[in-house]
Amino acid sequence: MADVSLHGLAKSFGPVDILHDINLTVEDGEFVVFVGPSGCGKSTLLRIIAGLESVSAGEIRIGGRRVNELPPADRKIAMVFQSYALYPHMSVYKNMAFGLKFAKTNRAEVDRRVRQAAEILQLTPYLNRKPRELSGGQRQRVAIGRAIVRNPSVFLFDEPLSNLDAALRINTRLEIAKLHRELGATMIYVTHDQVEAMTLASKIVVLNHGRVEQVGAPLDLYHRPNNLFVAGFIGSPRMNFIEGTVRTVTESHVTIGFAGAEAVIEGAVARLAPGDPVTVGIRPEHMAEQGAEVISLTGRIDAVERLGEASYIYMKLASGNDVVARIPGDLELSPGNEFTARFASRALHVFDAEGRSVHAAKAL
Repeated sequence: MADVSLHGLAKSFGPVDILHDINLTVEDGEFVVFVGPSGCGKSTLLRIIAGLESVSAGEIRIGGRRVNELPPADRKIAMVFQSYALYPHMSVYKNMAFGLKFAKTNRAEVDRRVRQAAEILQLTPYLNRKPRELSGGQRQRVAIGRAIVRNPSVFLFDEPLSNLDAALRINTRLEIAKLHRELGATMIYVTHDQVEAMTLASKIVVLNHGRVEQVGAPLDLYHRPNNLFVAGFIGSPRMNFIEGTVRTVTESHVTIGFAGAEAVIEGAVARLAPGDPVTVGIRPEHMAEQGAEVISLTGRIDAVERLGEASYIYMKLASGNDVVARIPGDLELSPGNEFTARFASRALHVFDAEGRSVHAAKAL
């Protein structure tokens, strides 16, 4: 296996800049997920690492070796695409073996690698079947097996679960996580689904408009987002944002007014002064607290999503802000009802006028 390092990477298509000064290291054995909205540059970045796109500036190193000028076949990578791209007339065995035979690997070695990969992916009973006889999840496993048999230094996944239904997405996601544990391989995975990112990654790279917004472990990004974009992207449903104003600042705390309420944020908060505009962030799962020292915001419910063990209520506050709250699933609420969301000041994130985080919520 190998590490991957990107230094000053940039990509332009004519006058349009797609990627801007990307500096990133993927350590040997890490599972790194590139995540971001459509058009943020994540798939382009993956294709550049694979050698399917050229770079406009910067350097790519895989295992310490500069690979900018190397074709994909010489980079010791294997890529799994959103489309399975299996040969319909070939059996599972032949689909997995095709690349090795094309590379003139001897027959015994081909057989050993294919059967070993099939065992890992639980495909042994299906080796003689054609792709049309398999489920979507099984076809995706064949595509992954085709990558495994090449013994690559780095695995690249480009939204491999997008074509699967909800149940298969979960099952295949678990299989990919298990595969990483068993192989200890370096894996880079692209998705727009932040749930996939949170559940699979040892490290997440959040991209927006071709720039890296933040890099870190999943829970670091969840608890300590650098800015409004990351705070709103990581977490499902997204964090609620309410505009507010700084009222007082002391060495020990800051008082912020928002939506008719007031919160005291303990601890010195850098860069804030009385009168400064701020954005207060609160996650839906922290908006149904009980206790004496909670902040209350009342609104009218627009919609209720019932999930069984919990429900999400979508409500409009008297201030006009739209917010989402996660509540116990056995509470009987309907659209049109009033609901009072309650949360502690320690659950609040605070962002300055430029959208930068100046205070992260304390662990709840």
